[in-house]
Amino acid sequence: MSDRQTVGDILAQRGVSRRAILKYAAWLASAMALPPSASKAIAQSLAAARRQSVVWLSFQECTGCTESLTRSFSPSLEEMIFNLISLDYHETLMAVSGHAAEEARLKAMEENKGKYVVVVDGSVPLKDDGVYSANAGKTNLQTLQETAKDALAIISVGTCAAYGGIPGARPNPTGAVSVGEIIKDKPVINIPGCPPIAEAIAGTVAYLVTFGKVPDLDHLGRPKAFFGDTIHDRCYRRPFYDKGLFAKSFDDEGARNGWCLYEVGCKGPVTYNACATLKWNGGVSFPIQSGHGCIGCSEPHFWDKGSFYQPLSTAMPGMGAGIAAGAAAGVALGAGAAWLARRRQVAYSQQTSKKEGA
Repeated sequence: MSDRQTVGDILAQRGVSRRAILKYAAWLASAMALPPSASKAIAQSLAAARRQSVVWLSFQECTGCTESLTRSFSPSLEEMIFNLISLDYHETLMAVSGHAAEEARLKAMEENKGKYVVVVDGSVPLKDDGVYSANAGKTNLQTLQETAKDALAIISVGTCAAYGGIPGARPNPTGAVSVGEIIKDKPVINIPGCPPIAEAIAGTVAYLVTFGKVPDLDHLGRPKAFFGDTIHDRCYRRPFYDKGLFAKSFDDEGARNGWCLYEVGCKGPVTYNACATLKWNGGVSFPIQSGHGCIGCSEPHFWDKGSFYQPLSTAMPGMGAGIAAGAAAGVALGAGAAWLARRRQVAYSQQTSKKEGA
């Protein structure tokens, strides 16, 4: 990356005001669960930072993760590429191909040695020497090891890169594994999801650009800011769960009234992600809001954990027992609340009748 201008210089040239930078810094501080006072420091650091060199590798994947990134709103893909980062290699988005593309990757690695970030989407096949996925005469394994050698950090985007995903599901014919199972000497940040939320990708990259370090991660290597709570914890249908009000099918009265989707298979109680808060397509909606239960796609081995349409207590024996008990308690609580409400309604009606009679 030969361009040594700071992000602040580039934004100023594009007519982006200091106020706009502060607004974005405030959004990033909020998204990353940082105190409001951090927004000023973020704005100052971001303005003084150099554009981050990013090398994006695509392995065993469906391009869904890239499609998700192109729909980022905060920042948009255009803002990210032209202002925050230098996307020096991405097979799907770059204009050149063939030898010119490979030269761009090698040049970015050489000019930004020890400072560039590698983003990987897709799992890495290891069976039969990795012949099931290759590019430019090299297997995915060879390309990953070569590119990660002098990187600052690795971001595994999507469940395939983070955990092996669908290519690694039973019977896993290609021997697909996650990036973290191969790279052991570099920080690996997992942003799972099938696909992941665009703002989680953009926010993590922006954090690296701003602070020059890896954000706080959970035990699975996921940024706590985006994966610190279950979808169930933040779901707008949670009050119905607590009251014991559950849809029994996708077209019954409960479903039409927006009741909890636990009994039709929602995996929200055991799935950590920001779907219920960040949502999708600029905060328009997310699967549960659209009437479909969470399938748990940001958790390891989600494809092999049983039916998407069975309650956790039967689809994931053991894991769902506590949730099922909570649901049963919710049913009991809901029944009790309904009984008390009816008693109050009857008492109110009787009192009103006496007053009218008098």
